[in-house]
Amino acid sequence: MLKLKKEEINIRDPYVLLHEDKYYLYGTRGPTCWGKADGFDCYISEDLENWSEPIEIFHNDGSFWADRNYWAPEVHYYKGNFYMFATFNSETRCKGTQILKSESPQGPFVVHSEGTITPIDWECLDGTLYVDKNENPYMVFCHEWQQIGDGTICYVPLSKDLKEAIGKPVTMFSASEAKGVVNIRDAENYVTDGPFLFRLKDGTLSILWSSFGVDGYIEVISYSDNGDITGDWNHDPQFLFEKDGGHGMIFTDKQGNLKFTLHNPNTTLEERPHFYDVKEENGKLIVLK
Repeated sequence: MLKLKKEEINIRDPYVLLHEDKYYLYGTRGPTCWGKADGFDCYISEDLENWSEPIEIFHNDGSFWADRNYWAPEVHYYKGNFYMFATFNSETRCKGTQILKSESPQGPFVVHSEGTITPIDWECLDGTLYVDKNENPYMVFCHEWQQIGDGTICYVPLSKDLKEAIGKPVTMFSASEAKGVVNIRDAENYVTDGPFLFRLKDGTLSILWSSFGVDGYIEVISYSDNGDITGDWNHDPQFLFEKDGGHGMIFTDKQGNLKFTLHNPNTTLEERPHFYDVKEENGKLIVLK
């Protein structure tokens, strides 16, 4: 039964999958974001307004290595199955992205990759799936500012079965390269969060990612100069979202319209998913607010 309005759902990092005429909403649980955590949920809707109660799709029964910072679950339909890319952490290991698998978008999800895909000695987060024009899979992720100061976005090639990395990480760009991104905590710290790849109708490859500007959490968009993740990235000085919201993604609704979702505000226990229309204009994406 659809009982919840989107205003009642406290999640960060919203991610929407449309599958068989239903919307599946995933995200970081608001109450357990910054500390101990043990699972992920999904919410199901037919209209983006009325949602089911949370359905737990992954639960740590005590046998999984991570016990905190369960962040940014994304579910991708790939070669007949559903793969969750999610960030995990523990006191004894570096934060990283691991891949889980299910036959259904509402789980249950089980461990798929051989540990984290991100390097074991890197503090990393927010892995997302990218498949190039030759159907080669990659994971795009953030090397966290807390370890390196100026956060970066990187990619690493994946095996066809998404079980492991088959190459070394390559840095795409650093947060400080984008005009309007500001440092935080009174130091040379620049944040990269939540990368998401989207290809425009004209073939342009864009990447959405989050950082901080003068008005708080923001959504930045950058464009590749060669249509692939190997290109040089041009960072649009006009943010997609410029005040107190971010970690967004783009999806196509049932009517074929582009939608942008993100969480706003960026305040613990107040975060909610929001949905906006998007249009493509002169090779760029514009959010209609």
